[in-house]
Amino acid sequence: MIQRSLFTAVLLAASLLHGQEAAPEVQKNVMVAMRDGVKIATDIYLPAGNKDKLPVILTRLPYNKDGAKSFGEYFAANGYAFVAQDTRGRYASEGVWHWMTDDGVDGADCAAWIAAQPWSNGKIGMVGTSYVGGTQHAMALEKVQQLTTVIPVDAVSNMGRQSMRNAGAFEMRFWNWIMLNAGKGSNAALDPATQVELKEMADNRWDYLNHLPLRPGSTPLKLAPEYEDWLIQAMRHGKDDAFWAQNNILADPTRYKDMPVYLVGGWYDSWAGNTSANFTALSKTLKSDVYLIMGPWIHGAQTKSAHGQVEFGSEAAIADQFAWRKEWFDHWMKGLDNSVGKSAPFAKKVRIFVMGSGDGGKTKDGLLNHGGQWRDENEWPLARAKPTPFYLHADGLLSDMKPKNEIASTTYAFDPENPVPTLGGNISSGDGIMQQGAWDQRGGEKFWNWTKPIPLSARSDVLVFQTAPLAEDIEITGEIEVKFWASSSAVDTDFTAKLIDVYPPSADWPHGFDLNLQDGIVRARFRDSLQEEKLMEPGKVYPFTIKLYPTSNVFKKGHRIRVDISSSNFPRFDVNPNTGEPLQQHRRTVIATNTIYYGAEHPSHIVLPFVPQR
Repeated sequence: MIQRSLFTAVLLAASLLHGQEAAPEVQKNVMVAMRDGVKIATDIYLPAGNKDKLPVILTRLPYNKDGAKSFGEYFAANGYAFVAQDTRGRYASEGVWHWMTDDGVDGADCAAWIAAQPWSNGKIGMVGTSYVGGTQHAMALEKVQQLTTVIPVDAVSNMGRQSMRNAGAFEMRFWNWIMLNAGKGSNAALDPATQVELKEMADNRWDYLNHLPLRPGSTPLKLAPEYEDWLIQAMRHGKDDAFWAQNNILADPTRYKDMPVYLVGGWYDSWAGNTSANFTALSKTLKSDVYLIMGPWIHGAQTKSAHGQVEFGSEAAIADQFAWRKEWFDHWMKGLDNSVGKSAPFAKKVRIFVMGSGDGGKTKDGLLNHGGQWRDENEWPLARAKPTPFYLHADGLLSDMKPKNEIASTTYAFDPENPVPTLGGNISSGDGIMQQGAWDQRGGEKFWNWTKPIPLSARSDVLVFQTAPLAEDIEITGEIEVKFWASSSAVDTDFTAKLIDVYPPSADWPHGFDLNLQDGIVRARFRDSLQEEKLMEPGKVYPFTIKLYPTSNVFKKGHRIRVDISSSNFPRFDVNPNTGEPLQQHRRTVIATNTIYYGAEHPSHIVLPFVPQR
C-alpha cells in the first residue's frame, strides 16, 4: 500500500476534482446471508449524501476487509459504491474457510444482494490481488450476471498446473500461507489461548520446515482443523484433477464470463505463468476485450521499481495504484471515452516491461541497475519471436549449435537432506522463509539456509551450462521450456532448471552478478502427464520437459546466458525424498544418483524465444 500521506494527497485531489470534500458514508459489518444461511461480513462505502444508483466496485478478501479502506474511500470519492467483504470463515464472516471452493457461489449471492440495493445500478467491477484476484476469477467462472469487468492482479488460477502444484511438485509458499494465516482471522483465532499457540507455531516455522511431511494431529495446526485438513490434502495431491478444479481457467476457458478483462502480472510473480497463459486462452475465447500487462514486479508490488537485489528504473513502477483502475472502470462501467484503447497502460492489448537496458552499475541503495523499458505489443506470445534451442554441451557450454558427434552425460548425487537453497524467484507468501524476486545467485545473510557468500554454481549438485560472452545484445521474450533426457537410480526424483543472466565482473560487482530470471521443476512421476503418476525404472533414460515461467529480458553484449540444472530448489518447492512413496507421506529419504544426457543422441536444450531487433 502507498504511504498514508501520499494516499491522503491523492484522495484530496480526487475529491476536489469531483466536487466532493465530505468523507464517504460507511456502513460497517453488514451481515449478508448466503443461500445456505451463512452470513458474510460486508462494508459499504458511498459518496456523501448519495441518492443515485451507482456502479459498484467489489472486493472479496480473506485478509480483513478493513484493509480495503483506502480503495473504498477513493472510489466513493469518484462516483462509485464500494463493497468490501470478508470471505467465508475469515475475520468477521461466519462459516468455515475453504480454499476458494466457496467463492464462486458466495460471490454470486453477494452480487445478487448488491443488485437489490437502492444505491446499486446492477453493474459490478472487481479489484484485488493474489487470493483476492482469485475471488474475481471464481465469480467470472460462475458467470455471475451482474459482473461487468474484472482486474485480477497476480491472481490465483490453474492451481494444479504451475502454481500450487508445479509439474507435480508442491509450492511451499502455501505451506507458509497456512502457517501464517491459520492463527490470523480464523475461527480458531477467536480463542485467545489458541491464537497464542498458533502464533508460536508460525514464529517457529523455520524449524517446522525440517520436520516435514506434515501429519494429521502432529502439530499445533490441529487447533485450526480446516487449515490443517486443506494443507495436508494439498501437499499430498499431485495430480491436476478435480481437487484443483476451482479456478482452472485453462481446462475450459469457455466457462469464463464474456466481459472486458485486464490481467496484471509480473515476471517475478508467483502466478506469472498462469497470468500469461490465461491471457492467451481468454483472448482467443472471449469476444470482449482482454488486456495483459506484465512488469518486472514481484507479487503485489506494482507500485515499486526495485525487487529483490535489483533496480529496474523509476518507469517500472505504476506509482498511483488507484488512477489506472479508475480509468478502466470509468470506460467499461460509466461508458466514458478515455485512454482505454488509446494510451498507456491501455494503448494496446499487451504491455510488457523488457528488462535489461540498465548500465549494470550499483545504485546508491546498493542494488544492481538492471533497468528496462515498457513496450506495447499486439499479442502474446509475440508473433515475431523465434523459438531458438540452445543446446547443452560438454564442459558446461550452452550453444545454439546442435551437437553432431558428441555423446556426453553428467552424473550427480541429489541428497534430500541437503537440498539446493532458494535464492529469490517467483514467490509469494515467502514472508521470512524465502526472498522474492531478482537476486545474485550466491548466499548471504538474507537466506537462512545459505548464509555464506558462496555461489550456487559451486555446489556439486548444480550443473551449469552457459554461453560464451555474447557478441551482441540478445532479447528473449516469451514462454520458456527446457527439454532434456535423464535417468536416476531412484524410482522418483525431481529435476529443476533455472535461467540466469550472467553479468561479467566490473568495478561495482568484482565477482560479476548471476541474475536469476526464471526457474521451474518437474517431478519424475508426472513426466508424461499431470493427471497420471508413473514411477521410473532405475537407470532407464527418459525425456523430460520443464516449463519455466515467461520473461522478457535483454542479455547484453558481454553477458552470458546460463542454465542451471539440479534436482531441488528449497523451500520454493517441497523436496522429493526419492523413495517413490505416496506424496508427502514418506518416512525416509534416499540419495538419488541422477544423470543428465546431452549430445547428438540426446540433444538436451532450452528453448528461448529470440526476438530479432527491429
